[in-house]
Amino acid sequence: MILIILAGKSQSLDSVTQSAVNKTPINGPVFCSYHGLEADEQYEKQFHGGLERALHFYPAEHYAYWKTYWQAMHLDSPPVSFKPGVFGENLSNAQLNEDNCHIGDIFNLGEAIVQISQPRSPCFKMNIQFNYPMMSVLMQANGKTGWLLRVLQEGMVKPGDELELLERPTEGLSVRKCADILYNRAYNQTDLERLANYKALSENWRNHAHNWLVSSKSDSWCRRLLNYTLGE
Repeated sequence: MILIILAGKSQSLDSVTQSAVNKTPINGPVFCSYHGLEADEQYEKQFHGGLERALHFYPAEHYAYWKTYWQAMHLDSPPVSFKPGVFGENLSNAQLNEDNCHIGDIFNLGEAIVQISQPRSPCFKMNIQFNYPMMSVLMQANGKTGWLLRVLQEGMVKPGDELELLERPTEGLSVRKCADILYNRAYNQTDLERLANYKALSENWRNHAHNWLVSSKSDSWCRRLLNYTLGE
């Protein structure tokens, strides 16, 4: 499956917000380390990047969906076009999506080997990026978020490389099902226990599931999705 491979640096989204969400296609070989593409950058490393979030994949089929949504809702044109790189993605193609990919799937990427670690959790910077105050909420609700990957083996990657599936866990937890359990369904002990004990899932997501099991209350989404906390 031939990919678009993208990278980018931090820049201003507005007068107060910095982000490396805008990516552009690479034009030559680049090293993919355990922390991601050498040419890439993540801003606010507390929330982005790291070993469990080294790369972001976004399905190419979603760009057409967003164009249709904007037209159907009669929204003003967003500041950026719906094309590869505007969702912060490092990888994109038209064959893979949240339904046919699974947490723990292992792929060959050029000389590197990568593994899906968790669904992508959209944040309020998507609202600024598209000048639409509920964009992050909508992405989380409709599941068109893409996913994050860890790097199991470092190596060079280049334009034209393919993403080849090497191994899939027998448990078969799709990216969409995983995200829906945590974000789009009511409390379900069996499903949350599945996430909390799913070894291929990132520690952060397993902890969210564990916290909900212990407290019977989901973690707050306000800060991530809308950039405010209770009491503000």
